[in-house]
Parts: sequence; structure tokens; C-alpha cells
Amino acid sequence: MSSLSLSHVLLLSPSVCLSNTGDGNPRESSPFINNTDDDKGTLYDGKNMALFEEEMDSNPMVSSLLNKLANYTNLTQGVREHEEADEDEGAKKKTVKSPQMGTFIGVYLPCLQNILGVILFLRMTWIVGTAGILESFIIVSMCCSCTMLTAISMSAIATNGVVPAGGSYYMISRSLGPEFGGAVGLCFYLGTTFAGAMYILGTIEILLTYIVPSAAIFKAEEKAQEADALLNNMRVYGTCCLTLMALVVFVGVKYVNKLALVFLACVVLSILAIYAGVIKTIFEPPVFPVCLLGNRTLQNHDFDKCMKTEIIDNVTVTTKLWSLFCEGPELNASCNEYFSLNNVTEIQGIPGLTSGVISENMWGSYGPAGMLVEKAVPSVPASVASQDKYMPYVANDITTFFTLLVGIYFPSVTGIMAGSNRSGDLRDAQRSIPIGTILAIATTSIIYLSCVVVFGACIEGVVLRDKFGDSVKGNLVIGTLSWPSPWVIVIGSFFSCCGAGLQSLTGAPRLLQAIARDGIVPFLQVFGHGKANGEPTWALLLTAVICESGILIASLDAVAPILSMFFLMCYLFVNLACALQTLLRTPNWRPRFKYYHWALSFLGMSLCLALMFISSWYYALVAMLIAGCIYKYIEYRGAEKEWGDGIRGLSLNAARYALIRLEEAPPHTKNWRPQLLVLLSLDSELSVKHPRLLSFTTQLKAGKGLTIVGSVLEGTYLTRESDAKRAEQVTIKSAMAAEKTKGFCHVVVSSNLRDGFSHLIQSAGLGGMKHNSVLMAWPANWKQSNDPQSWRNFIETIRETTAAHQALLVAKNVDSFPHQERLAEGTIDVWWIVHDGGLLMLLPFLLQQHKVWRKCKMRIFTVAQLDDNSIQMKKDLQMFLYHLRLNAEVEVVEMSRSSIRRKNQSGAHGSAVNNQNAQLIHDRNTASHAALNDNSDATPERVHMTWTKEKFCTERTRNREPNASVAVRDLFNMKPNQSNVRCMHTAVKLNEVVVNKSQGAHLVLLNMPGPPKNVSLEALFGEKNMHHVDP
Repeated sequence: MSSLSLSHVLLLSPSVCLSNTGDGNPRESSPFINNTDDDKGTLYDGKNMALFEEEMDSNPMVSSLLNKLANYTNLTQGVREHEEADEDEGAKKKTVKSPQMGTFIGVYLPCLQNILGVILFLRMTWIVGTAGILESFIIVSMCCSCTMLTAISMSAIATNGVVPAGGSYYMISRSLGPEFGGAVGLCFYLGTTFAGAMYILGTIEILLTYIVPSAAIFKAEEKAQEADALLNNMRVYGTCCLTLMALVVFVGVKYVNKLALVFLACVVLSILAIYAGVIKTIFEPPVFPVCLLGNRTLQNHDFDKCMKTEIIDNVTVTTKLWSLFCEGPELNASCNEYFSLNNVTEIQGIPGLTSGVISENMWGSYGPAGMLVEKAVPSVPASVASQDKYMPYVANDITTFFTLLVGIYFPSVTGIMAGSNRSGDLRDAQRSIPIGTILAIATTSIIYLSCVVVFGACIEGVVLRDKFGDSVKGNLVIGTLSWPSPWVIVIGSFFSCCGAGLQSLTGAPRLLQAIARDGIVPFLQVFGHGKANGEPTWALLLTAVICESGILIASLDAVAPILSMFFLMCYLFVNLACALQTLLRTPNWRPRFKYYHWALSFLGMSLCLALMFISSWYYALVAMLIAGCIYKYIEYRGAEKEWGDGIRGLSLNAARYALIRLEEAPPHTKNWRPQLLVLLSLDSELSVKHPRLLSFTTQLKAGKGLTIVGSVLEGTYLTRESDAKRAEQVTIKSAMAAEKTKGFCHVVVSSNLRDGFSHLIQSAGLGGMKHNSVLMAWPANWKQSNDPQSWRNFIETIRETTAAHQALLVAKNVDSFPHQERLAEGTIDVWWIVHDGGLLMLLPFLLQQHKVWRKCKMRIFTVAQLDDNSIQMKKDLQMFLYHLRLNAEVEVVEMSRSSIRRKNQSGAHGSAVNNQNAQLIHDRNTASHAALNDNSDATPERVHMTWTKEKFCTERTRNREPNASVAVRDLFNMKPNQSNVRCMHTAVKLNEVVVNKSQGAHLVLLNMPGPPKNVSLEALFGEKNMHHVDP
């Protein structure tokens, strides 16, 4: 027997193998029917015996299918749960049944019902007549292609886990993060709410125009006032209808659920009646005569005969039509000029499928508001057309153009989310959602495209362009084509619009409730509450208010483009989510639906964006502005959520790419800025000793560049692992949040503090994002401490920072630094002793960008010797600052062995602000001296005290003279074997002049040379010498 190879064995810790459903709840699953779980006993009721679960869908019993059809509902899972909770209130809660819905009942029919609706019945014929068959075909194809591509992307997302109540919001938020999810979720909520307003307006339009026109409250006395009267009637009746529907939803959605099958039947029967009518026109077209005056279409309301005169008992008498155009019924009465010049003719409004009218309806007929609907026949024009608007002609009520029709039509293809919203009700959601949704879109696309052709082939062009059917005695135009009666379409469309309106008022509040309960938008928290059974009462109230604003617009054609924007934005981000997840190839991206591709998702996203701007560019900009404001609000105030979204993965990929690019070349001088490593000290309680160090970091960085906050715990990682995590996650991050410091934090455990800080200095950062400066506090209370290790660690940190070629900033008296309070006018004093490449000039400039230091002015002091040309030094320094584009006052201080005096004070006055103690920051940028340091091992380099070329040459010459003055030079040229008394005397003198000149300054910046190499601590900085540095 061959031995087992262990070269590729992966050992895992013991765990339970669970299947993740995508909602964070792992579940055990079994594909076999003979599962013994009691709670799954009802899963296979009414099924034939089969070995695997997949086989059960192929052989369902007829009784089971009929039973499901009888229990059909168009409500989502969350709504059903609320309904059951309401019914079981006060009684023992029933056992929740296992999901039973299949593809046909659970996905296909709800999608079909939601897609087919008000636009098909009220505007489709008008769109075909206005745009023509070809352009209408393009409009329908674009919109249907958009929803089909979105459905493919949605299917991939929906089959990558369970989609609970919330539907598209849940998919987008879990795929693109809370910011995008909240923004698009609220836009989708607004779209659903305005859809409710559109359906209610459609209901009222059918009621007042085609069912009971006499019920109108506002009636126009003149033809010019008809439009305003109609809008006012829509507002009054729409508000009443909205109130009634909201009350029905508030009382209980179970009443809506009982009518779901009725609403579905109305939609299906209406579609069948249309196709039956089309077939009937081949053999016997319906009789709907249309009266033309010349080539103009007449409103056939107030007359019954299409003739000017008629002969009754051999007497020629005028008709009612004559009275509409003439001043009286007499034959010699004065009549309208166009009426007198042209004859009336009667044509068939529905000539039939084989009549050849399709060629006339192939092209569009756009025009401004008030343009008369005319047929392409000869006529005699009138010399004056000013009275035409008062005549009973059929005219355009709005200005028509191609992009407007796109915006009006698009709502007719929405509703594709109905299947994904109910995934919890489906027996096999990952199979049913893709199949049912794509089949529903394919079915409705075929219906819409065929309707474009059959409407253009069966109906006269002037009737198609007659939006309200005035030319066919006020009948619904699509109803004139139906069989057996126009009332089938009228009643069917009326109930269909009612059902769709109720569905919107039921779904929109629950969508808002799902967003509110996620807690990502703080001001929406109140809308997450409701009745005892979970009904979103407050969300319903807000939905009704927003819906009322849409009803007050009162025009179906004006509301439709608004909700088109919101739905298109939602579909755009569904496509973006799928494309992003596919390109990132995240391990969790394993959808069961395999027929997707990132290119299709990008095509769908591009099509959505194009349709937004085609429909209405200003509505598109407003929708994007609303979404952008919500996005920034959630980013600024929203709750932190970690959903494993694609934006986080995209950020990781972008960061990785940027880090690799940074490694390709060193940063240019123009891009240089302090990238800080802040060394924090923690006390025994793991509290931050100097939190003002973080305040100073915030003021210095202002959120720009890299900030790493590091700390060291003494011990071993095995024993202090929990302390390290607590210090990092709780203590330091809380302190950073309190001080508004943006950056990263890292706590290491080391056997001693010196090694720990050494590790941080060496290894903090990643790739090109590494620190170039170290910020730390001056060791406090080192004089009172009996342990010399505190100042030894401090000196070692200085030396290791120097060895790493990094700048070192040491903050003295850091606990008295300003926090967030703005300082009054004062100064930031810079003592430029050693040339450091400009870092000392850059620090005050960076501080002045922050509000705390904004009112402070910069003063620069430089030290000269007696034989220096102080006047020229000052001029050169001022010119240097001018080229650096920095505003500062310049002072040159002369320093000798026994005196300190000020030269050339004119024009350089500094004002004392208060008596607070001066604060010192010692900084060292050894990068600019790396070459010099490398050439001086035990003997330190020659440091010039000013930056000028003249001074550099003078210093070099004086260095060669045996009797040169060494008073100031010895401070920076100290050798280990020299006497320290003379050097410390000079340091004290320098300290006195700093305190004297900068006593009233808010901040003092002072640079010092770095320590020499290969020198012991005792020889370089003994405890006695620390007293001179820390007076």
C-alpha cells in the first residue's frame, strides 16, 4: 500500500460546516427528501416522490398548482409576516410555514403584473402615433434592453445569497456599501412613491375621462379652460383616492392581498382582449368613425353626424356641427373661414390590420402644444388661424419630442424587482428569480414590441395621436381596438391602476422602514417604528405626503419622467454592483446564475445613464444631486457598517495599485510633506499620557498625508496580546477620534521600550507609504526618576531616527499645547540655527493652515557672529523667503562670547501676546546631511549656522585658522574628549536669547544638529548634560 503524502495537507481547526445564505445566518441544508427535520415536514406536501429536491419541480400535482394559484399574492415577504402577526395577535403564534412558491406563482406573475400597467393602457397608442412605428420601436427596444441587462445583473446578485425585505436596496447596500446603498435606496423609495402617485393619477384619469365624465367638479366654460379644469379635478379626486388607499393600507394589507388575484386577472384579460380585437379587425373592423374638417380632426362630443347640412323632408337644414363653427343655425350665418373653405369627411378610426395604414404611421409627428392633429390629405388653408384654438379641433396638449416620450414610456418597463423582493417566499429562490424575472421581461418586451406594430397597423394615425380619444366620442383609444367591448379595457385598466397604486403604497413604506432599521441614516430612525405587528405607520404617513406632492402636479406626463430618473438610477447601481463584484473576483462572489458578464453589466449601466439624460437632463442632474447629498450625509453622519461591500474591495485594489506605483520611483521634492510616526506613551492603565500630542498632529497634518500612531507595551505578545488589542482598538483609536486625528494606529509588544520604538521606526508603514518624520514628547519627570533608562531611551530614539534618515520632532511642554480653541493673534517663532533643507520653514506654514494657528504670524530668527554681514544676511534671508512664497518677519541675532546684541531692527517688530511659557520643538532632518554624516565617524561634521553661500565660505576659512573663535562653533562641534563646560555655557547663552526674544510667542520652533555616530551615551549626553538641554 502506498504511503499518504503530507506535502499538500491543509489542517483546519474543528468547526461546523454550514452554508451561508448571504444574510449572515448560516444554515444547515440537505438536498434529500427524506429529511427528518420536523420544521420541514410541510416542505414537500402535494409532491410526487422524488430522490432529489431538484426533481420535484418537474412533476407537481395539479391540485397543488391550483391551490397555489388560489392563494396568489403580490405582497412581499415582510408584508405577509406583518399580516400574519396581525391575524395572530392575542393568540398563540402559528408555526411559520416553509416557503412554497415556485417560479410561475412567486416570480413570473408578480413581475408581469408590476410591469404591465398604466402607461400601456393610457399612453402607448399616443406614443406610437406621435413618434411613429420606427421611433416607437427604438424607444421600446432601448427601455426593454435596459431592464433585461439589469435583470441579468440582478439575477447574479440575487443568487449570491438570500435577499430579504428591501429588495434592490438590500442588494445595492450589501454590494456597494452603506453610502451607495442608502443613497440609491432612498432614491428607489422616492421612485416607488412617485409611482404610486402616477398610478393614482392614471386611476382618476380613467374615472373622469372614460367612466363618469359627469363627475367632474371643475368644468370648463370655454375650450381654453379645459386643461386647467382637468388638472384641478385630478388634484381633488387624486387626493381623495390617496387618502382612501392609505387608510386601506393602514387598516391592514390583508384586504389588499384578497384583491391581488382580481388585479392580476384584470391585467391578463385586458391584454387578451387587445390581441383578440387585433385578430377580429382582419375580418370585421369595429366601427368608430372619425370626422375630419379638411385635414383637421374634430372632437366628436357635441355632434352626432359628420356633415354640415342634411336634407330632411326635402329641406336643407344645418346640423349641430354647423352650430359649432357658425354664429347661428341659419344657412346664411357667418361661419369660420376654414369651415367654409373645406368639406367634412368621415373615415374609419380602426381600419384594420390589413388596411395598409401601417405605411402612414411609420414616421413621427412631433409638434408644439396646441398643434392641431391633422391627416395627410389636401385642404384649403385659412388666411387667419387665430380662432382655431376656440374651435372643437383635436390638438396637442403638450409639446412633443423624442426624449420626452422616452421619459414617459420608461415607467412601463419598471417592476422587475418584484421577484427578488420576495425571495424568502420562494421554494428555490436561486433558481426561480433569474428564470421568472427574465421570462417576465421577455414576455412583456414581446407584448410591447408587438403592440407598437399592431397599433400602427390597425389604428388611424389621427386617432393614435388623440391622447384622450376625443375623436372617437371620448372612448379610450386602446379600448376601441379590444374585443368584445371597449369597457373590458376601461374596467381592466381601472382596477389594474388601483392595484398598482395600493402595491406602491404598501411596498414604499416597508422599503423606507428597512433603510431606517439599518441605522445608516440617523434622521430616519423614527420611520423604523410602527404598530405592534411591525406595520410602518410613520413611514406610511411620509409616503402619503410625498405621494400627495406628485398628485398635486396632476399630470401623468409630468410625473412619469420624475420616477423614471429614480428607477434608472437604481438600475444603474444594480449593474454597477454586479460589474464591480465580477471584476474584483471577491471570494464570496459565487452566484448560481452563470449567464452574466461584466461587459453586459457595464453596457446596462451605460444605457441607464444615457436614458436618464435622454429623458430629462435636468431631472437627471437633480436626481444625482439628491443621491450625492444623501451619500455625503451618510458618509459624514451615518453609522459605521461593514457588509463586505464591493467599494471596500475596490478601495483595497486601488490602494494596492497605488502602493505599487509609489514604489517605482522616490517622491519628488514638490510632493514632499511630513509623513508622521507619532510615538505615544501609555500608562499602567493603558491610557494615553499626552493626548495633546495627537491634537498637535491633527493641526500639523489637517487630514493630509500619512499619520501612524504607535505605542509600545513591555512584555511578551503571548501574555499581553489582549492588552495590545485593547490599547489599539479602544484607547488609541478613541483618543484619535476625540482629537480628530485621521490615520492608523499600531501597538507592538516588546521586551523593553527601546526595542519596541526601534521596531516601529524601522517597520511602520507599507511600501511607499512610510513615515519620514517621527514626533514624540520630551521625557517628562526624568529628573525625579531614579531610573536613568528614561532619558537613555530618549537619546537612543534620537540616534535611531537619525540613522534611519528621518526627521525628528520633539514636543516640549506638550500638555500645554492648544487643543481645539483658536489662538488669538500672536507669533510662531522659528530659530533657524542649522540649515535643514527647509523643513523648519514648512512646519509653521502647515500649522497656519489649521484654524487653531490661522491668526498667528511667523517670525524667523537666525544667529550670526560679530564678523558676519548681518544686513546682507537679512536681505538674503528675506529674498529666500520670497522665493519660497512664505510671509514672515526676519531678525538676525548676533552672538559673541560675552554679549548678545540685536542688529538692524528696523522693519522687524514682533508683538508680545501674553505671558505664557514658550514651547520648544526640536526637529532634525538628517536626510539633508546624510552625505556629511557618512563621512564623519567619531568626529562630527562642520555645521554652518546660516544657509548663505558667503557664510559657508567664511565658516570654512575660519575652520582652518588656529586662533579662530570657537565660542559658538563648539556648541555644534563638540568632541567626546573635549571639556563640556565651555560648550554648555554657550548653550545656556543661546537658551537665554531664545527665551528673551520669544517669551510672548505661542510656539517656538528650534532645530538642532544630529548626534555624531559611534559615540557612547555617557560621552555624548550624560545626566549632567541633560540638565543643560532641559533647563
